[in-house]
Amino acid sequence: MARRIMVLSAGLILLMTLSGCGYNKLQGLDEEVKSAWAEVLNQYQRRFDLIPNLVNTVKGYATHEKETLQAVVEARAKVGQMKVDASTLDNAEALKKFQNAQAGLRGALQRLMVVVERYPELKANQNFRDLQVQLEGTENRIAVARKRYIDAVKAYNKAVRYFPTNLTAKYILHMKTRETFQPEGQPIERPPEVKF
Repeated sequence: MARRIMVLSAGLILLMTLSGCGYNKLQGLDEEVKSAWAEVLNQYQRRFDLIPNLVNTVKGYATHEKETLQAVVEARAKVGQMKVDASTLDNAEALKKFQNAQAGLRGALQRLMVVVERYPELKANQNFRDLQVQLEGTENRIAVARKRYIDAVKAYNKAVRYFPTNLTAKYILHMKTRETFQPEGQPIERPPEVKF
């Protein structure tokens, strides 16, 4: 009888200890990271889908700007060829390649917008203005989605590294910290010069 009480007591103590181990918290944070990543991909897909419309609208006005248009098409194709899913989160190299492809696409779109500045009649076109507003809105949504992802990874990484949840993360769930987004392109060395 005493042995049975000891076993039940040990089981009760073990149960109370496990409730503080962070298992559920870690699982929840992992799901938040995956959800935030899915939203980042959703916003990148939105931009990816808008590009053909933008290119076709510009094409009619800027036929001799084929090089810029071709760069946008090629950058979009490069992004489209990448296989990106939840496993990308655990592969720092794949995440970096994805970030570089997205940065290349963003750069190509920025060059396209410079070309558009040369064509006032295109800027006045309602279809183009609508697409430009959609693209600008998408870029803002991408920034917000990336910020949410960065915050989710921060909370996840803290839980994976802080005691006592780090024990559960390491020995029970075999979780590791995750990479987050790095700034696109070169770091800012000096502020941009604005002239009027």
